[in-house]
Amino acid sequence: MQVPLLDLNAHYAPLMEQIKLKLNEVFLTHQYILGPHVRAFELMIQDYLDVNHSVGCASGTDALVLALKALDIGRGDEVITTPFTFFATASSIVRAGAKPVFVDIKADTFNIDPQKIEEAITPKTRAVMPVHLFGQPAEMDLIMDIARRHNLAVIEDNAQGIGSLYEGKKAGTIGDIGTLSFFPSKNLGCMGDGGMCLTNNEDLANKLKQLRVHGENPKYYHKWIGLNSRLDSIQAAVLAVKLPYLEGWSEKRRENAKYYYANMQNVEEIKLPYIVPEAQTIYNQFTIIAEKRDELKDHLSNAGIGYAIYYPLPLHLQECFAYLEGNEGDCPNAEMLAEKVISLPIYPELKPAQLDYVIENIKEFYRN
Repeated sequence: MQVPLLDLNAHYAPLMEQIKLKLNEVFLTHQYILGPHVRAFELMIQDYLDVNHSVGCASGTDALVLALKALDIGRGDEVITTPFTFFATASSIVRAGAKPVFVDIKADTFNIDPQKIEEAITPKTRAVMPVHLFGQPAEMDLIMDIARRHNLAVIEDNAQGIGSLYEGKKAGTIGDIGTLSFFPSKNLGCMGDGGMCLTNNEDLANKLKQLRVHGENPKYYHKWIGLNSRLDSIQAAVLAVKLPYLEGWSEKRRENAKYYYANMQNVEEIKLPYIVPEAQTIYNQFTIIAEKRDELKDHLSNAGIGYAIYYPLPLHLQECFAYLEGNEGDCPNAEMLAEKVISLPIYPELKPAQLDYVIENIKEFYRN
């Protein structure tokens, strides 16, 4: 049996006829850049997430850069964030001209530790960038309290958490600006790349719309140096077809997670994901903490089971950030987890037999 980490063939098979019809609408109009399909999708997202403004852009990475630029964060500024995340979280801060300041995560949730944030604030700190890792929101009540007391902006990196909830609020809509990624592996992925900024602040929304087209307004007049970063109409059309299915897909991921919990809770060598009571996750990844992780991944690979290591080296130890003078031991939880985490298949199209096959192979590995 083969169990891929993600099966896009199974995912798209029921949708292709609808997608082809929607794409044909784009082809008939030839409005490929910020056309009506982009605006229609932006309005759909606003309704789904209950947010006032949405600004589509070319990628989740660009969304972070645009957010930083919209908040006038740049040279000489510091942004506090997590070292246990995809590279773009920190690289966007550097691309904006600012300095990323890494603080450790909580060992159970994998998300930034709010208590560590306050310790890292300096006179140069301008913002906090929490990540809603693997689809579980960070502890936004505590983060927002700290940010407001210290007059800091909050940018939510919600690349992995669209539709997740924290205390009943949609992740990505709680801080000053939230960002989304529509990379194909995301729960709402497009057929290429795409991203979006979210905000309830009209002034920030207007600035973001200008920044995504080189900072111009009106045409050929530039107040800021922005980016060339637009969500194109083809990707918006694909996403508009898929968005109505997202809640069902997320619920199926939670059902698959429940099955893992029910059938692997007695495997002493692993720790299953911990979800805080205030949150509803969307399980972009189902990430466990496993003893003998590297041997386990070899066993899964030999059995035809897909997996991924998110992430094998924390950002504060990456070579490109050596100038920040981070050292081993600075973020012990992130460093420990980098050696033990492994993500298992969780996508909604998984069949019961595939789930059983993954579970049995993990049990077999630890029995032997």
